[in-house]
Amino acid sequence: MALRSLICRKTLGLASSSGFKLQFRGLQTFSLPDLPYDYGALEPAISGEIMQIHHQKHHQTYITNYNKALEQLHHAIEKGDSSAVVKLQSAIKFNGGGHINHSIFWKSLSPVCEGGGESPHGSLGWAIDEHYGSLDALIQKMSTEGAALQGSGWVWLGLDKESKKLVVETTVNQDPLVTKGPLVPLLGIDVWEHAYYLQDHVTIGFDYD
Repeated sequence: MALRSLICRKTLGLASSSGFKLQFRGLQTFSLPDLPYDYGALEPAISGEIMQIHHQKHHQTYITNYNKALEQLHHAIEKGDSSAVVKLQSAIKFNGGGHINHSIFWKSLSPVCEGGGESPHGSLGWAIDEHYGSLDALIQKMSTEGAALQGSGWVWLGLDKESKKLVVETTVNQDPLVTKGPLVPLLGIDVWEHAYYLQDHVTIGFDYD
């Protein structure tokens, strides 16, 4: 989907529908959040097949592994096994980050019938003009950052809570934006191959030509 379509959404908070729906042994676990639109609602920009696989397979896998790691952490803490606690940190960060990032990503997208593709208005539109000169300039910057990202990761438009300014940042693998500082994610673009690999040409977020 064209980056303009992604930026049309207003400020996003961390997904409130991320799931604290299940419990085991007193430990709350996460569940797959519902999409706010049908899988085929973003066609032809993103195919319904990609959306379904991305949501039901990839996002669900992060959640499954996140819950597993959290349960293992719970047991390790109960047993006082400090080594196991430390070893679990990378799995928790990777899979928990995958869940957080995708929960934001789904809300960054919007069908055309619901305003997708429209330029941002109000305070977000003014902030983009102030910090980047224009929406097109922001699109170019995020496209350049995404194309330059080596390996898998994310490109973010965030709000720096301290400076009150918009920032463009990249994170590797499934690191969430919070790892870069006091930044609120407004828009996340998935640069992992699973976001577009079933389509003949890349139409999600970036134009590499």
